[in-house]
Amino acid sequence: MSAAAKRISPAPVNSFLPYGRQVIEDDDIASVTDALRSDYLTTGPYVARFEAALAKVVQARHAVVCSNGTAALHMAARALNLRRGTKIVVPSITFLATASAPHLNGAEIVFADVDPATGLMTAETLEAAITRGGKIDAVFNVHLNGQCGDLETIADIARVHGAKLVDDACHAVGTAYLSSDGAVHPIGGNPFADLSVFSFHPVKTIAMGEGGAVTTNDQDMAKRLVLARNHGMTREPVEFENRDDAFDRDGTPNPWYYELVEPEFNWRANDIQCALGCSQIAKLGRFVARRRALAVHYDALLQGLAPVVKPLARTNLCLPAWHLYVARIDFAAAGMSRAELMRSLTADGIGTQVHYYPVHRQPYWRKRDGELSLPGADRYYAQALSLPLFASMTTDDVDRVVETLARILNL
Repeated sequence: MSAAAKRISPAPVNSFLPYGRQVIEDDDIASVTDALRSDYLTTGPYVARFEAALAKVVQARHAVVCSNGTAALHMAARALNLRRGTKIVVPSITFLATASAPHLNGAEIVFADVDPATGLMTAETLEAAITRGGKIDAVFNVHLNGQCGDLETIADIARVHGAKLVDDACHAVGTAYLSSDGAVHPIGGNPFADLSVFSFHPVKTIAMGEGGAVTTNDQDMAKRLVLARNHGMTREPVEFENRDDAFDRDGTPNPWYYELVEPEFNWRANDIQCALGCSQIAKLGRFVARRRALAVHYDALLQGLAPVVKPLARTNLCLPAWHLYVARIDFAAAGMSRAELMRSLTADGIGTQVHYYPVHRQPYWRKRDGELSLPGADRYYAQALSLPLFASMTTDDVDRVVETLARILNL
């Protein structure tokens, strides 16, 4: 075993396996300690260091870090001026925030159906949503579980309709897309999306405790994101409008002065979070490789449980950085409800979760939109179960999960 691998401590045998968890090592603790001992706990040097590291990893020109993935989604909506009177297409299989964050900015949401085998929005389901919703202003394309769909085709459809494209890549830090010309594009710096949004929640591939970011290749968009993160205020003298108040008699900027461009929230990430992010992002390749290896092992073992239990279908244009390992289970054929299976697995020390209950079925959206028929989303949800996946797991842990699953389902 390599020295790098030894830094990850495997879960103890027979311990509880959650569906996801962070991997914190000695260098992470040292990085956070360094931040705690520094002069800055927030708005200090670790913020810029993490932004530079993230931009380099995803090959984007700009990265703007913030407090969490929901804040990142809201900042993206602000940067694109998605306000009252605008419409956004969002796939129904996603976390609440993909729809809620831009909606809080005033935008209306048009839900798209998904491929029931992957949970991803497709060109066909996007077109159907646009036909139903009419003129749209943006598409928030979700890269579910760490896997992305056909970015080029979705981007082409968005452009034809005059819409901006946002990658909700909260599941997909480390994922790459294979374009039609054979090039490999990391999600976050690819030429197809206007903005890409990330989350660094503890169950994600790398963790900041809480944290998020938006990446872009557009300099003006990056400036707008910085305003959206920090109260909408600027300290840039070239942007000041109140000249008499902003400058001293000799024309130098007053050192205390700032101006409000437009009211915004405080979505800043602090140096403690970013210190952890700097340490974690240096290990992204190792964490992604481990998750991929565990997913391959799951895939092989689940063949023995087919057709009752099957892996997610794979897209051909993606090099996924797996955030979740989702199995598709025919509960009717198994003769057991999903809740019964989850309770039985919990009793055997195995945690699971469901990602996600279709957002269009949530009471808030039902009251606004009425009953919406999205059969692909309903079918995906009916079968989905997230099994344990995190970088400190071993192949023995995967064996244990699948063996327990087979025993409970009598397969």
